[in-house]
Amino acid sequence: MLAIFMDLETTGLDPSRHRVIELAIKAIDIQRGSVVGAYQTIIKQPHEVWERRDSFSIEINGFQWSQLQNGVEEAEVGHRIVNLFRELKVERGKAVYICQNPAFDRSFFSQIVDLYTQDRLNWPYHWLDLASMYWALKTERYIEERKSFPDSLSLSKDEIAKQYNLPKEAAPHRAMNGVDHLILCYRAIFANLPAKISGSP
Repeated sequence: MLAIFMDLETTGLDPSRHRVIELAIKAIDIQRGSVVGAYQTIIKQPHEVWERRDSFSIEINGFQWSQLQNGVEEAEVGHRIVNLFRELKVERGKAVYICQNPAFDRSFFSQIVDLYTQDRLNWPYHWLDLASMYWALKTERYIEERKSFPDSLSLSKDEIAKQYNLPKEAAPHRAMNGVDHLILCYRAIFANLPAKISGSP
């Protein structure tokens, strides 16, 4: 079973107006705990996309217009992801996506590889989020310990990291840093995961 950890940086929050400017993926063999494939790229966008950017989002990821000019064309990124997933034999039932915010990531990822192509290639349609995993674990422990569920519970990735004495994600945000931090938090939640989970394939 493959877990495809993914993170995206975008020009804003609205996929009808904004586009992806950086993408990172690490595919991990869950049984062995090893990285079997990885991809990272800055994505080139036309100036009209940059003009529609959301200033808060750009403040978070710290990108500048000049950096995007050295990126890879969006269509080419799509081809490279298709080729990578073909090499890894990514298919429904044998792989899942794991993200910080699946609704966000899925909608923007579909700009790069459209939904019909994903379906035709039999890619997974299960997008799992770290917060739900953490929620399920906490709920189980509250039940086991016969404790009342708290009135509030922060489910941000940085707050989850804090609960396990892990650092926050480095700022400004970068896609591969986001993937590595996501994996770090995932390992903490599932402490019995094999140790070898970082590095290159």
